[in-house]
Parts: sequence; C-alpha cells; structure tokens
Amino acid sequence: MERVESHLSSGQQKYESLALDTVLSTLVVVLVYVVVKVSLDGVRHWRARVSILVVGAGPVGLTAALVALRSGKVLNLTVLDERSRAALLCRPQQIALDPQSVKFLLVLGVDFDNIEGCWHNDHFFTKIGVFQEHLLSIVEQRKQTVDIRILLGTKFTDEYIRKIPQGEWPKIIVVADGSCGESSSLLGVSSEYIVESCNAYGANAALERPDQRQVPTPEIRAHHLYFDLSAYGIDVPSAGKEATQSHPSVIKPGFHLKIYGTFRNRYMALTCSASDAKVVRFLRHTPNSSVMKNIFHQSFNAYKTDIEPRVSELTLPHLQCSRRLFEIMLSHRRVTSAYIEGDNVVVTLEGEAARVLNFDTGCGVNLGLRGLESSEEFIYKVATAVDQNDVFEALSAKIKHSKQVVEDFRLHGLPGSMFE
Repeated sequence: MERVESHLSSGQQKYESLALDTVLSTLVVVLVYVVVKVSLDGVRHWRARVSILVVGAGPVGLTAALVALRSGKVLNLTVLDERSRAALLCRPQQIALDPQSVKFLLVLGVDFDNIEGCWHNDHFFTKIGVFQEHLLSIVEQRKQTVDIRILLGTKFTDEYIRKIPQGEWPKIIVVADGSCGESSSLLGVSSEYIVESCNAYGANAALERPDQRQVPTPEIRAHHLYFDLSAYGIDVPSAGKEATQSHPSVIKPGFHLKIYGTFRNRYMALTCSASDAKVVRFLRHTPNSSVMKNIFHQSFNAYKTDIEPRVSELTLPHLQCSRRLFEIMLSHRRVTSAYIEGDNVVVTLEGEAARVLNFDTGCGVNLGLRGLESSEEFIYKVATAVDQNDVFEALSAKIKHSKQVVEDFRLHGLPGSMFE
C-alpha cells in the first residue's frame, strides 16, 4: 500500500510539474507575441504617414495645416487657395482671438510677440492678413523636413481633381474655403444646413471712414443698455422691468453692445436675450428703418474711444446697419465629415464651411478654431488605421466633436462674446 501511494504521489508531482511547464510555456509564447505585436504596432504607428490636402488658406485652413504638421503623420501636405498671395495677406479686416484660441495657437508654435497687434483682457487683436502671413511663414519653415506645397492662386475645381493621378489622391482633405465655398459639393459631400435659434435677437452696423487708421484696436463692450424711444410711444423703463419680471432666470435686462474692428472699419453688434418685451417687439417689427440707425449712431458716440471722432450728420450716411432686430440663428452643416469609399479618402469641413452664424460678432475665427481642436488626434487615428472600421471610428469621434462645438456655441458662445 505504501508503495502504491508513493507511486501515485510521484505521478501527481510529475503531472503538476508538466502542467506548470505548459502554463509557463504558454505564458512565454503569449508574452513574446504581445511584445512582438506591440513592437510591430509601434513601428507601424511610427512609420504611418498620410497625404493631406487643405483647401483654403484663410486663418482656419492655415491653422489646420499647422495641426496636421504637429501630428507628425504627414507624408506630404498641399495647401491651396484661389486667392493670390498678395490678395491673401493684404486683407485689412480685424480678428479677435479669445483666450482659448490663443492657448491653442501657442501650442502650434504661433509667436504672438512677433505679430502686429494688441492685447486686451487676454484677447489678441490683429489684422487677418497679418495673422495669415505669420501662419504661412510657420508652415513654410517646415518645408525643410516635410514635403509641403503651397499653391496660392489655384482653385479647387473639377479640373484640379481630374489632374490628380490615379492612386495619388490625398488620404485626408480638409475643406476650409468659407461659407460660400464649393469644394464640399465637388467632393460629393452634402451642402445641407441645419438652422437653430440662439434664443436672442440682434442687429449689426458698419462704418467705414477712409481717413482713419487701419490698426488693431481692442473691442468695447457695454451692457444693460436702454434706449429712449419715447418719441415712438415706447416706455423703455417699464419695458425693461417687464422683460426682467417675465423671465427672471433667463432674461438679462437691457441690450448688449459691442464695438470692434479698426478705426477705419468700425463694426457694431447689438443683442438682447429673446423676450416679448414692448421695446423688443417694437424694434423687431417697426417699419421705420431710421430707428436702428439712430440707436447705433447714439450708441457709438456714447461708447467710442476718446481719440476717435464722433459720428456726425456728415458721416451718418456712411453708417450701414440692420433695418430692425432679427432673431439670431446658428446654421451648421448637417454633414461635417465624410468618407469617399471608392477613393479611400476622408473629408472634414472646418471653419465657416461647417458653421455659419447670421450675426457678426467678430468671433467667427474662434468658432472655426474650435473645430480643429480634435483634428490632431483625428489625423493620427486615420494615419494609423488598420482597416475601415478604424477610419469610421475616427470619423465618428470627429463628427461628435463638431456637433459639440455647435451646441456649446449655441448655449454659451453668443452670451460669452456679447453678454459678458
């Protein structure tokens, strides 16, 4: 009996030893497989590069080019714009980059110390042509390490598309050619828009004075404004109280005014939260177009800087403005990213090509840059994709981010740029 037990014990030990050896061998094989796969994936990710075409060399298009270069996944980059270099860089309109945009651009290598402009409340103000020239110089500096072609004076047309050799299509096309651009339609991407209310009313005005300076100027904001419309039978104080009492948790009493742009090209935006107050109803439906002009005239003279001239009876004819208050609507593309299966090309729509606001507050560039904040990760995912499923996941994440940008602006962007 003892011999039998001893034999069984010896056999069990051998079995356990064999099982342990098998487990260890399996673990080693799995570990080697994982290490090799991770190493190969790492090498594949490191070597992965894609061709990128950016249509539009405006602020958003050139920023998109910088984002692509920062991703480290660019095989070659082409930037084209139908405007010549001179036309592109001589644009005098002023842009105001908010703190979030400034932070984003600093990461991309933008040197604000070397851009003609001025700071105010953490915003940077400069001319759009000056800003584009700086971005273009950064992109051109990268030509030493990356294959970059900048084709200014070249329009993205059917003829341009036909000239692309078979098999040489870019993997990613970034469309940033403005709200009136036709590039998305040429690529077969839907141009349908969705229109949503921003729950506010507004009006715009513009004043051009050739004798004034074309230099960057901080914006001016004024809040809780009431206008004397007693000549039209409107009791403004009671209207203000009525608006506040009817929606105490939503309505911000009075109007909000912003004056922005250079001294030569002055712009004004007037807004108020949506309400049924008497004064709002009157300014929305009055047939007298001179009412809004008088409001902008008086507002400008009250809040302008001390060193610029007042609007007088002589300059008043040069003041162009909305005839009445209108509902501010946010319109954005139903499709902001797409996949062209036959050519294996990914298309994204950025800037005004994807989102257009019918009310100008001077913050359009910032809205366009918001959409680019997820582009670096998107480019990386597309470049390292193993199959179409990976590409579709990257597209899905990009579309989700675009929708979030729109929703955030609809809820907070307008109040942030006008009400605060």
